[in-house]
Amino acid sequence: MGTLDWIVLALFCVGLVGIIIWVVRQQKETSTDYFLAGRDATWLAIGASIFASNIGSEHLVGLAGAGASSGMAMAHWEMHGWIILILGWFFVPFYARSGVFTMPEFLEKRYNSSARSFLSIISLVSYVLTKVAVTVYAGGVVFKEVFGIESIFGIDFFWISAVGLVILTGIYTTLGGMRAVLYTSVLQTPVLLIGSLAVLVIGLIKLGGWSEMMEICRAVPVNEAGDTMTNLMRSPSDPEYPWTGVILGSAIIGFWYWCTDQFIVQRVLSGRNQKESRRGAILGATFKLSPVFIFLIPGMIAYALNQKGLLTLTDSDAAFPAMVKELLPIGFTGLVVGGILAALMSSLASLYNSSATLFTVDFYKKYKPDAPEKELVRVGRIATVAVVILGILWIPVMKGIGKVLYAYLQDVQSMLAPGIAAVFLLGVISKRITSKAGLYGLVSGFILGMTRLAFVVFGKNLGEGNFFYKIFLAPNWLHYEIVIFFIVIILMIVTSMVTPKPDPAAIRGLYFGSATAEEKAITRASWNNWDLFFSGIVIVVIIAFYIYFW
Repeated sequence: MGTLDWIVLALFCVGLVGIIIWVVRQQKETSTDYFLAGRDATWLAIGASIFASNIGSEHLVGLAGAGASSGMAMAHWEMHGWIILILGWFFVPFYARSGVFTMPEFLEKRYNSSARSFLSIISLVSYVLTKVAVTVYAGGVVFKEVFGIESIFGIDFFWISAVGLVILTGIYTTLGGMRAVLYTSVLQTPVLLIGSLAVLVIGLIKLGGWSEMMEICRAVPVNEAGDTMTNLMRSPSDPEYPWTGVILGSAIIGFWYWCTDQFIVQRVLSGRNQKESRRGAILGATFKLSPVFIFLIPGMIAYALNQKGLLTLTDSDAAFPAMVKELLPIGFTGLVVGGILAALMSSLASLYNSSATLFTVDFYKKYKPDAPEKELVRVGRIATVAVVILGILWIPVMKGIGKVLYAYLQDVQSMLAPGIAAVFLLGVISKRITSKAGLYGLVSGFILGMTRLAFVVFGKNLGEGNFFYKIFLAPNWLHYEIVIFFIVIILMIVTSMVTPKPDPAAIRGLYFGSATAEEKAITRASWNNWDLFFSGIVIVVIIAFYIYFW
């Protein structure tokens, strides 16, 4: 990087420090302020945080790499703006009425305390072992590639960048809590968008334009059915992304992630009111249309440039950092590196804060309900530091198995998603679903999912004729996920038929059709035609995208 690049990067860091100082000065020593920014967040902060929290290593490394290796296949997951609209229009009222801090807490209100504890444990373990670990690993890899530095003072630059990322993000998250996560995202999001758009535009100019990319990628078959890199909808025989699995399968993962996962939903829980939370979700849905264009398509551009001998691409996962390193002019590199730093820090900060919230609210406060507010904030900070330390301790493991674990990240998410999604979905659409049905649904979905994952990791030597291979390994991962989803739904319905009905008064406001006239009036007053208009634009863009790349 040149001098101008370092100046641009330094200006970004100064802006970040300024926001953090301002946030810390605004801080109130209450649990509501620390974990939910005082429930006073505006739509701009919520929307920016939803987007910035989502953009992490799976985009900088995985999505761009997927574009370079398989083209449009992963775009289904990036066109989930319509699911974020579901969060804003349908789930925000439920979560607002319940007054919860966490998603497991919502399950306790709708089902029972066992369901809450089970989901809390699943979430905490998965955050530390997958999301935190993979983000840290990717940060070390990406910065080593972009800066082109092998070592400093004899220390591998991977370690310096990975540990530095963990500690710096941990410091401002520990000090500022959710407010720091939200308001740093307001700076991080535009830097990320502008920097990544620079990669897209400069890459297309270097290649010779959009039509050149489409022509090169359209000539590359990705399966025996003749589908190419530019096909969004692929043959049912496609081994990875058959349309029979990807449409519903990606939607199940999307519903779990965008509507029920603490990592994302905590942002809308911080809203000043339903209007701010909903508009934040609409803004987040609008931002969510961009990753296809700023990460996946640059991956396809990198592949095309490599085919023409204009870019050296030794590994598809290095597509995005390779373009940053080789194509960008002086000044733009610093901006894009700032965007990469913003993406990794915002994602990691959200993970730290969500993990601390889950531990403090779902465990510590549950077993010490009379704990004063300052004590809860102190425990939250300690929990954040603990997650930071676990992230550092996990780096040596990630250094050795990072690529392997990264390859399994989508498998982990697809195996966690169906059970949780089914439990939340049935819980809010039907008052007849019982507390035991909710708990059994969570447990059975988790067991079925983790059994598949265990066979994926440890059962590769099983012959194709083996019974367990046919059940757990032979099915496409998306088809298997869909089957789990419907098994859990059937199990919950049957369990509800043979167990006592829940008391309608106890779950009032927690399922569709149970809101009072006053609550419905509050919700109706929280939106207007502009909200409908901008939501409509998101839907139209998604439909147009599917038509173009069908």
